[in-house]
Amino acid sequence: MKKSVVFLILFIGSFSYAQNMNNNTLQEIIQKNADTLGGVLGNWKFIYKETPMLCVTDEANNRMRIIAPITESDNLDKELLLDSLTANFHSALDVKYAISNGILWSVYIHPLKELTNEQVESAISQVYFAAQTFGSTFTSTELIFGGRNAEEKQPEEIKKEKLRKF
Repeated sequence: MKKSVVFLILFIGSFSYAQNMNNNTLQEIIQKNADTLGGVLGNWKFIYKETPMLCVTDEANNRMRIIAPITESDNLDKELLLDSLTANFHSALDVKYAISNGILWSVYIHPLKELTNEQVESAISQVYFAAQTFGSTFTSTELIFGGRNAEEKQPEEIKKEKLRKF
């Protein structure tokens, strides 16, 4: 019985923290952070620190994405593709590198309603940093999951040895 009461309190309490992000609020946050903003509600083009970005939402299906183009996918060699996939696991954090329509993008995807204002601001920043650091540190922030610094690159021999042990 005691466990049920605790669960019920936690369950009900979680609703008080639920977000209710919508296109109007999202537009206000983007406008506050962007250098320029264009487009229509739910489909914005904006510039953030001289980097072009798009934000597309689907309120009916509770989806949102912020993206920035990096380069044409034809410009990518095997090593860059592998580095970007590795970064998706270690250093891109909430942002991922993805290819669509012949373009490599820095991409943040999230359920729309559950977003907080802080998450939107972080998303814009991470999409920007991932686009800017593509080809060098492949990071979306200074933090790298696993505790290494962005500057620390492992010698190729160590990487190969770790793969053999795995």
